[in-house]
Amino acid sequence: MMPGVIELSETDRKILNLIQLDFPLTVHPYADIAAQLGITENEVIDRLKRLTIEGAVRRIGPILNSKGMGGSNTLVAVKVPPAQIDAAAAFINRYPEVSHNYLRTAGFNIWFTLSAPTRERIDTIIKEIEDELKCPVLDLPTVRQYKIQVRFVV
Repeated sequence: MMPGVIELSETDRKILNLIQLDFPLTVHPYADIAAQLGITENEVIDRLKRLTIEGAVRRIGPILNSKGMGGSNTLVAVKVPPAQIDAAAAFINRYPEVSHNYLRTAGFNIWFTLSAPTRERIDTIIKEIEDELKCPVLDLPTVRQYKIQVRFVV
């Protein structure tokens, strides 16, 4: 196996497909997933914990269409000196409007999405980040959105 590659069993792939494509909207979704797969609820939860620790799962939750709900979003990149990355990421992550925050190896090395009720709120957050970090910031508003779906062969 290559370094950084997460090995997925057939059961892992089935669980990932279900949580991405057909997550049960019930009181006990993990029990429902377990019943579909013929395993226990605890096994589903334990596998998801392991997959989260290994980095295969980042988050389980809804992805809301902020524009569809009348809001605004944008992609933001910040050029942060390496010694300040942890502090900058901690500051950026204080905003509940921030998601999908990544460290990149390029000059603009912190990338994240901002979703807010209004464009004015996004502008305010970007200004606050610029003022606090004193680093160059790129605001890259969404022109066209693409959704990429992952489906594992089982």
